Amino acid sequence: MQKTFEMRKFNINDLQRVTYINRVCLPENYTDYFFIDLHHRFPETFLVAEGDEEVVGYIMCRIETGLSSFGFRGLIKRGHIVSVAVLPQHRGKGVGQALITKAMDGMQLYNAKQCFLEVRVNNTSAVNLYKKLGFHVTRTIRSYYADGEDAYVMSREIHQNISKAN
Repeated sequence: MQKTFEMRKFNINDLQRVTYINRVCLPENYTDYFFIDLHHRFPETFLVAEGDEEVVGYIMCRIETGLSSFGFRGLIKRGHIVSVAVLPQHRGKGVGQALITKAMDGMQLYNAKQCFLEVRVNNTSAVNLYKKLGFHVTRTIRSYYADGEDAYVMSREIHQNISKAN
């Protein structure tokens, strides 16, 4: 498959386009302040994909300290994929997979050992993509979303050179 997009770090000039993509693709919408705050705190994991000379997808993450979902004991740094979205006409081109992989590379710069996310249980295409990338369902949160839908928490360990391993 020929790559028809380029990835780069989010910059403040992307804000309007990213909020547009968020509104078009996801029922969970965030304030401008939320986007800007994550950009300032975790710039290595807030990325955009450009295709056809415009931003067509994004991923934003944060780094949290928490208990391991796997075999580690004690507190560790974990990357949290807060939001990832790709415009419908650009799906199926590897954009989402590339954004996730590159963001996990960025998480390593913050010393994150694991990555996790929440996803709607009925979002089969997203769940399948995450499984393809090595994520596993670690638990279900009942009525997680505002409309009452459940969420899977999916997690995976972060290994060196993620983008080279996939």
